[in-house]
Amino acid sequence: MSVAVIKEPLLSEREMVAEAERALADISKVRTGVGRVIFGQESVIERTLVAILAGGHSLLVGVPGLAKTKLVETLGVVLGLDGRRIQFTPDLMPSDILGSEVLEQDDSGRRSFRFIPGPIFAQLLMADEINRASPRTQSALLQSMQEYHVTVAGERHDLPSPFHVLATQNPLEQEGTYPLPEAQLDRFLMQIDVPYPELDAERRILLETTGIDDARAENVLTAERLKEIQILIRRMPVPETVVEAILALVRSARPGQGGVETDKHVAWGPGPRASQALTLCARARALYDGRLAPSIDDIKALAEPVLQHRMALTFAARAEGMTVRDVVARLVKKAG
Repeated sequence: MSVAVIKEPLLSEREMVAEAERALADISKVRTGVGRVIFGQESVIERTLVAILAGGHSLLVGVPGLAKTKLVETLGVVLGLDGRRIQFTPDLMPSDILGSEVLEQDDSGRRSFRFIPGPIFAQLLMADEINRASPRTQSALLQSMQEYHVTVAGERHDLPSPFHVLATQNPLEQEGTYPLPEAQLDRFLMQIDVPYPELDAERRILLETTGIDDARAENVLTAERLKEIQILIRRMPVPETVVEAILALVRSARPGQGGVETDKHVAWGPGPRASQALTLCARARALYDGRLAPSIDDIKALAEPVLQHRMALTFAARAEGMTVRDVVARLVKKAG
Protein backbone atom coordinates (compact mmCIF):
# COMPACT_ATOMS: atom_id res chain seq x y z
CA MET A 1 0.00 0.00 0.00
CA SER A 2 1.70 3.22 -1.13
CA VAL A 3 1.18 6.40 0.84
CA ALA A 4 0.86 9.46 -1.37
CA VAL A 5 2.16 12.74 0.02
CA ILE A 6 -0.52 15.41 -0.33
CA LYS A 7 1.27 18.71 -0.86
CA GLU A 8 -1.62 21.11 -0.48
CA PRO A 9 -2.22 24.05 1.86
CA LEU A 10 -3.54 23.04 5.27
CA LEU A 11 -7.22 23.68 5.87
CA SER A 12 -8.30 25.95 8.71
CA GLU A 13 -10.39 24.35 11.45
CA ARG A 14 -13.56 25.94 10.07
CA GLU A 15 -12.83 24.73 6.53
CA MET A 16 -12.02 21.28 7.86
CA VAL A 17 -15.33 21.07 9.73
CA ALA A 18 -17.27 22.28 6.67
CA GLU A 19 -15.52 19.75 4.40
CA ALA A 20 -16.09 16.96 6.93
CA GLU A 21 -19.81 17.79 7.18
CA ARG A 22 -20.12 17.64 3.39
CA ALA A 23 -18.26 14.33 3.33
CA LEU A 24 -20.44 12.97 6.14
CA ALA A 25 -23.60 13.77 4.20
CA ASP A 26 -22.21 11.94 1.16
CA ILE A 27 -21.07 8.94 3.24
CA SER A 28 -24.54 8.78 4.81
CA LYS A 29 -26.10 8.57 1.32
CA VAL A 30 -23.66 5.77 0.42
CA ARG A 31 -24.54 3.81 3.58
CA THR A 32 -28.25 4.17 2.85
CA GLY A 33 -27.75 3.15 -0.78
CA VAL A 34 -25.82 0.00 0.16
CA GLY A 35 -28.23 -0.86 2.99
CA ARG A 36 -31.11 -0.83 0.52
CA VAL A 37 -29.62 -3.86 -1.27
CA ILE A 38 -27.46 -5.65 1.35
CA PHE A 39 -29.36 -6.65 4.50
CA GLY A 40 -27.58 -7.01 7.83
CA GLN A 41 -23.76 -7.36 7.71
CA GLU A 42 -23.32 -3.82 9.12
CA SER A 43 -19.78 -4.57 10.29
CA VAL A 44 -18.77 -5.97 6.88
CA ILE A 45 -20.25 -2.95 5.06
CA GLU A 46 -18.56 -0.53 7.47
CA ARG A 47 -15.14 -2.13 7.11
CA THR A 48 -15.37 -2.39 3.32
CA LEU A 49 -16.41 1.25 2.99
CA VAL A 50 -13.69 2.33 5.45
CA ALA A 51 -11.08 0.55 3.30
CA ILE A 52 -12.34 2.30 0.15
CA LEU A 53 -12.50 5.70 1.87
CA ALA A 54 -8.93 5.13 3.06
CA GLY A 55 -7.95 4.47 -0.58
CA GLY A 56 -7.04 0.80 -0.17
CA HIS A 57 -7.90 -2.73 -1.23
CA SER A 58 -9.94 -5.32 0.71
CA LEU A 59 -10.03 -9.09 0.94
CA LEU A 60 -13.48 -10.49 1.81
CA VAL A 61 -13.28 -13.99 3.28
CA GLY A 62 -16.30 -16.23 3.71
CA VAL A 63 -18.07 -19.34 2.47
CA PRO A 64 -19.98 -19.07 -0.83
CA GLY A 65 -23.46 -17.56 -0.79
CA LEU A 66 -22.95 -14.72 1.73
CA ALA A 67 -23.49 -11.87 -0.80
CA LYS A 68 -19.80 -10.97 -1.09
CA THR A 69 -20.09 -10.55 -4.86
CA LYS A 70 -23.33 -8.62 -4.53
CA LEU A 71 -21.75 -6.25 -2.00
CA VAL A 72 -18.89 -5.41 -4.40
CA GLU A 73 -21.26 -4.89 -7.35
CA THR A 74 -23.50 -2.68 -5.19
CA LEU A 75 -20.54 -0.56 -4.04
CA GLY A 76 -19.48 -0.01 -7.66
CA VAL A 77 -22.92 1.33 -8.61
CA VAL A 78 -23.44 3.42 -5.44
CA LEU A 79 -19.96 5.00 -5.58
CA GLY A 80 -20.11 5.69 -9.32
CA LEU A 81 -17.03 3.61 -10.11
CA ASP A 82 -16.34 1.79 -13.36
CA GLY A 83 -16.41 -1.80 -12.13
CA ARG A 84 -15.14 -5.01 -13.71
CA ARG A 85 -15.27 -8.56 -12.45
CA ILE A 86 -12.79 -11.39 -12.94
CA GLN A 87 -13.78 -14.92 -11.97
CA PHE A 88 -10.54 -16.55 -10.85
CA THR A 89 -10.19 -20.18 -11.99
CA PRO A 90 -7.26 -22.62 -12.03
CA ASP A 91 -6.69 -22.08 -15.78
CA LEU A 92 -6.74 -18.25 -15.63
CA MET A 93 -3.56 -16.69 -17.07
CA PRO A 94 -1.89 -13.38 -16.09
CA SER A 95 -2.66 -11.98 -19.58
CA ASP A 96 -6.38 -12.61 -18.92
CA ILE A 97 -6.11 -10.00 -16.17
CA LEU A 98 -3.53 -7.49 -17.43
CA GLY A 99 -4.17 -7.62 -21.18
CA SER A 100 -1.83 -8.55 -23.99
CA GLU A 101 -0.11 -7.28 -27.11
CA VAL A 102 -1.37 -8.38 -30.51
CA LEU A 103 0.45 -8.15 -33.82
CA GLU A 104 -1.44 -6.07 -36.39
CA GLN A 105 -0.77 -5.28 -40.01
CA ASP A 106 -1.90 -2.01 -41.60
CA ASP A 107 -2.93 -1.40 -45.23
CA SER A 108 0.65 -0.75 -46.30
CA GLY A 109 1.78 -4.09 -44.91
CA ARG A 110 3.62 -2.65 -41.89
CA ARG A 111 3.34 -4.74 -38.76
CA SER A 112 3.19 -3.40 -35.22
CA PHE A 113 2.11 -4.49 -31.77
CA ARG A 114 -1.00 -3.02 -30.16
CA PHE A 115 -1.82 -3.37 -26.47
CA ILE A 116 -5.33 -4.58 -25.67
CA PRO A 117 -6.10 -3.70 -22.03
CA GLY A 118 -7.42 -6.44 -19.76
CA PRO A 119 -10.21 -6.13 -17.17
CA ILE A 120 -7.76 -4.77 -14.58
CA PHE A 121 -8.21 -1.35 -16.23
CA ALA A 122 -11.17 -0.44 -14.02
CA GLN A 123 -11.75 1.76 -10.99
CA LEU A 124 -13.23 -1.07 -8.93
CA LEU A 125 -11.89 -4.52 -9.76
CA MET A 126 -13.68 -7.47 -8.28
CA ALA A 127 -11.35 -10.46 -8.04
CA ASP A 128 -13.90 -13.18 -7.37
CA GLU A 129 -12.64 -16.32 -5.57
CA ILE A 130 -9.06 -15.08 -5.92
CA ASN A 131 -7.61 -18.15 -4.24
CA ARG A 132 -8.94 -20.50 -6.94
CA ALA A 133 -6.23 -19.30 -9.37
CA SER A 134 -2.60 -20.38 -9.29
CA PRO A 135 -0.05 -18.25 -7.38
CA ARG A 136 1.45 -17.16 -10.72
CA THR A 137 -1.87 -15.62 -11.79
CA GLN A 138 -2.58 -14.15 -8.35
CA SER A 139 0.77 -12.37 -8.47
CA ALA A 140 -0.30 -10.58 -11.67
CA LEU A 141 -2.20 -8.23 -9.36
CA LEU A 142 0.82 -7.39 -7.19
CA GLN A 143 2.27 -4.50 -9.19
CA SER A 144 -1.10 -2.92 -9.88
CA MET A 145 -2.18 -2.98 -6.20
CA GLN A 146 1.04 -1.33 -5.05
CA GLU A 147 2.10 0.96 -7.91
CA TYR A 148 -1.21 1.61 -9.73
CA HIS A 149 0.22 0.69 -13.11
CA VAL A 150 1.09 -2.51 -14.96
CA THR A 151 4.02 -3.39 -17.19
CA VAL A 152 3.37 -5.50 -20.28
CA ALA A 153 6.20 -6.28 -22.73
CA GLY A 154 8.32 -3.63 -21.03
CA GLU A 155 5.74 -0.88 -21.51
CA ARG A 156 4.11 0.89 -18.57
CA HIS A 157 0.32 1.33 -18.60
CA ASP A 158 -1.28 3.48 -15.88
CA LEU A 159 -4.50 2.33 -14.24
CA PRO A 160 -7.58 4.53 -13.81
CA SER A 161 -7.93 6.63 -10.67
CA PRO A 162 -9.19 5.79 -8.12
CA PHE A 163 -8.25 2.12 -8.34
CA HIS A 164 -9.50 -0.41 -5.79
CA VAL A 165 -9.30 -4.19 -5.70
CA LEU A 166 -12.02 -5.94 -3.73
CA ALA A 167 -11.18 -9.64 -3.72
CA THR A 168 -13.32 -12.46 -2.38
CA GLN A 169 -11.82 -15.64 -1.01
CA ASN A 170 -13.20 -18.97 0.11
CA PRO A 171 -11.85 -20.41 3.37
CA LEU A 172 -8.68 -22.36 2.68
CA GLU A 173 -10.08 -25.59 4.06
CA GLN A 174 -12.20 -25.87 0.93
CA GLU A 175 -10.90 -27.99 -1.94
CA GLY A 176 -9.35 -26.42 -5.02
CA THR A 177 -7.90 -23.33 -3.34
CA TYR A 178 -4.36 -21.93 -3.19
CA PRO A 179 -3.12 -19.78 -0.30
CA LEU A 180 -2.31 -16.20 -1.33
CA PRO A 181 1.41 -15.27 -1.21
CA GLU A 182 2.36 -13.26 1.90
CA ALA A 183 3.55 -10.33 -0.23
CA GLN A 184 0.15 -10.09 -1.87
CA LEU A 185 -1.79 -10.39 1.39
CA ASP A 186 0.20 -7.41 2.69
CA ARG A 187 -1.13 -5.30 -0.20
CA PHE A 188 -4.67 -5.61 1.16
CA LEU A 189 -5.49 -2.83 3.59
CA MET A 190 -7.91 -5.12 5.42
CA GLN A 191 -9.02 -8.73 5.53
CA ILE A 192 -12.75 -8.67 6.24
CA ASP A 193 -14.33 -11.87 7.50
CA VAL A 194 -17.92 -12.30 6.29
CA PRO A 195 -20.01 -14.25 8.83
CA TYR A 196 -23.42 -15.88 8.33
CA PRO A 197 -26.27 -13.31 8.64
CA GLU A 198 -28.19 -12.76 11.88
CA LEU A 199 -31.66 -14.34 12.11
CA ASP A 200 -33.58 -11.07 11.47
CA ALA A 201 -31.38 -10.20 8.50
CA GLU A 202 -31.80 -13.66 7.01
CA ARG A 203 -35.58 -13.44 7.45
CA ARG A 204 -35.53 -10.12 5.56
CA ILE A 205 -33.37 -11.65 2.83
CA LEU A 206 -35.91 -14.45 2.40
CA LEU A 207 -38.87 -12.09 2.16
CA GLU A 208 -37.32 -9.37 -0.01
CA THR A 209 -35.24 -11.34 -2.51
CA THR A 210 -37.59 -14.13 -3.51
CA GLY A 211 -40.35 -11.97 -5.01
CA ILE A 212 -40.69 -10.29 -8.37
CA ASP A 213 -39.19 -6.93 -7.37
CA ASP A 214 -35.58 -7.14 -6.26
CA ALA A 215 -33.96 -4.03 -4.72
CA ARG A 216 -31.51 -2.37 -7.10
CA ALA A 217 -28.52 -0.20 -6.23
CA GLU A 218 -28.63 3.49 -7.21
CA ASN A 219 -25.71 5.81 -7.84
CA VAL A 220 -25.23 8.55 -5.21
CA LEU A 221 -21.56 9.55 -5.66
CA THR A 222 -19.02 10.21 -8.41
CA ALA A 223 -15.47 8.90 -8.66
CA GLU A 224 -14.15 12.48 -8.43
CA ARG A 225 -16.11 13.15 -5.24
CA LEU A 226 -14.79 9.90 -3.74
CA LYS A 227 -11.22 11.05 -4.47
CA GLU A 228 -11.94 14.38 -2.71
CA ILE A 229 -13.14 12.53 0.39
CA GLN A 230 -10.06 10.27 0.28
CA ILE A 231 -7.79 13.35 0.23
CA LEU A 232 -9.74 14.91 3.12
CA ILE A 233 -9.20 11.72 5.17
CA ARG A 234 -5.44 11.90 4.58
CA ARG A 235 -5.52 15.49 5.90
CA MET A 236 -7.27 14.59 9.14
CA PRO A 237 -5.10 15.09 12.22
CA VAL A 238 -4.07 12.03 14.24
CA PRO A 239 -3.58 12.65 18.00
CA GLU A 240 -0.15 11.72 19.38
CA THR A 241 -1.77 9.22 21.78
CA VAL A 242 -3.31 7.38 18.82
CA VAL A 243 0.03 7.32 16.95
CA GLU A 244 1.71 5.83 20.02
CA ALA A 245 -1.10 3.26 20.41
CA ILE A 246 -0.70 2.18 16.77
CA LEU A 247 3.08 1.79 17.08
CA ALA A 248 2.80 -0.07 20.39
CA LEU A 249 0.16 -2.50 19.07
CA VAL A 250 1.88 -3.28 15.76
CA ARG A 251 5.30 -3.69 17.37
CA SER A 252 3.87 -5.94 20.10
CA ALA A 253 2.69 -8.33 17.34
CA ARG A 254 6.26 -8.95 16.14
CA PRO A 255 8.38 -11.76 17.59
CA GLY A 256 11.68 -10.63 19.07
CA GLN A 257 10.25 -7.35 20.38
CA GLY A 258 10.25 -8.33 24.04
CA GLY A 259 6.84 -10.03 24.29
CA VAL A 260 7.11 -13.58 25.67
CA GLU A 261 3.61 -14.55 24.46
CA THR A 262 4.25 -13.14 20.99
CA ASP A 263 7.57 -14.99 20.72
CA LYS A 264 5.76 -18.20 21.63
CA HIS A 265 2.74 -17.79 19.33
CA VAL A 266 3.81 -15.65 16.34
CA ALA A 267 6.14 -16.93 13.60
CA TRP A 268 6.28 -13.60 11.75
CA GLY A 269 4.46 -10.36 12.43
CA PRO A 270 3.20 -7.24 10.67
CA GLY A 271 5.56 -4.78 9.00
CA PRO A 272 5.34 -0.97 8.72
CA ARG A 273 2.52 -1.29 6.15
CA ALA A 274 0.30 -2.43 9.02
CA SER A 275 1.01 0.83 10.90
CA GLN A 276 0.23 2.83 7.76
CA ALA A 277 -2.98 0.86 7.23
CA LEU A 278 -4.13 1.35 10.85
CA THR A 279 -3.48 5.11 10.64
CA LEU A 280 -5.42 5.54 7.38
CA CYS A 281 -8.28 3.25 8.40
CA ALA A 282 -8.62 4.92 11.81
CA ARG A 283 -9.03 8.30 10.10
CA ALA A 284 -11.59 6.88 7.66
CA ARG A 285 -13.53 5.13 10.45
CA ALA A 286 -13.62 8.34 12.48
CA LEU A 287 -15.13 10.27 9.56
CA TYR A 288 -17.52 7.37 8.85
CA ASP A 289 -18.74 7.78 12.45
CA GLY A 290 -18.95 11.57 12.20
CA ARG A 291 -15.76 12.47 14.08
CA LEU A 292 -12.90 14.74 13.00
CA ALA A 293 -10.06 12.78 14.58
CA PRO A 294 -9.48 9.07 15.26
CA SER A 295 -9.42 7.63 18.77
CA ILE A 296 -7.84 4.61 20.45
CA ASP A 297 -11.25 2.87 20.16
CA ASP A 298 -10.83 3.01 16.36
CA ILE A 299 -7.49 1.21 16.70
CA LYS A 300 -9.05 -1.53 18.85
CA ALA A 301 -11.94 -1.98 16.40
CA LEU A 302 -9.64 -2.17 13.36
CA ALA A 303 -6.83 -4.27 14.85
CA GLU A 304 -8.25 -7.60 13.71
CA PRO A 305 -9.04 -6.78 10.04
CA VAL A 306 -5.77 -4.85 9.59
CA LEU A 307 -3.40 -7.26 11.35
CA GLN A 308 -4.77 -10.79 10.93
CA HIS A 309 -3.57 -11.37 7.36
CA ARG A 310 -0.14 -9.87 8.12
CA MET A 311 0.77 -12.46 10.76
CA ALA A 312 1.46 -16.19 10.92
CA LEU A 313 1.31 -18.49 13.93
CA THR A 314 4.02 -20.83 15.14
CA PHE A 315 3.50 -24.57 14.94
CA ALA A 316 3.11 -24.66 18.73
CA ALA A 317 0.29 -22.08 18.65
CA ARG A 318 -1.52 -23.96 15.87
CA ALA A 319 -1.14 -27.21 17.80
CA GLU A 320 -2.86 -25.52 20.76
CA GLY A 321 -5.79 -24.68 18.48
CA MET A 322 -5.11 -20.93 18.53
CA THR A 323 -6.05 -18.61 15.66
CA VAL A 324 -4.51 -15.33 14.56
CA ARG A 325 -7.71 -13.62 15.71
CA ASP A 326 -7.14 -14.99 19.23
CA VAL A 327 -3.59 -13.60 19.27
CA VAL A 328 -4.72 -10.17 18.00
CA ALA A 329 -7.53 -10.06 20.60
CA ARG A 330 -5.00 -10.80 23.36
CA LEU A 331 -2.64 -8.08 22.14
CA VAL A 332 -5.49 -5.55 22.01
CA LYS A 333 -6.60 -6.51 25.52
CA LYS A 334 -3.03 -6.26 26.81
CA ALA A 335 -2.66 -2.82 25.20
CA GLY A 336 -5.67 -1.69 27.23
